[in-house]
Amino acid sequence: MTTVRKLLEVKEFATNYSVDSSQTVLDALKVMADAHIGAVLVTEKGKIVGIYTERDYLYKGEVLGRVAKDTKVKDVMTPKMINVTMDTTVEQCMGLMKQYKIRHLPVVEGDQFVGLVSMRDVMLAAIEIKDSEIRGLENYILGSGFHS
Repeated sequence: MTTVRKLLEVKEFATNYSVDSSQTVLDALKVMADAHIGAVLVTEKGKIVGIYTERDYLYKGEVLGRVAKDTKVKDVMTPKMINVTMDTTVEQCMGLMKQYKIRHLPVVEGDQFVGLVSMRDVMLAAIEIKDSEIRGLENYILGSGFHS
């Protein structure tokens, strides 16, 4: 069973991007755009207090009359995060993402943040698992004489 530990081991970009809660939404958007990512962690005095995502910008930003350069991240971030551990399975991650309609899961061990898993990470792992299962079934069928 593939776990978050495996996802973080093979993740291309191990950098965990963050902004301070007192920074502006525009600052957060610049970090996200420069890194080609959809979310940044929000910190206060070095402690993670939330997450700011593309969806936060979409739903809580300009459409509500807020201007990115004048809005503090702390006013529009998502303070309540659904966390996972290194031993959480890919299937459990998919279930949490579906249940809570989220695309990012912070990974925590004890009280320490150790990484961030995105929907892309989870979906790529799920596809890899399914591909492996298909190859196993094909090998079984070819090796058992059931083919024509």
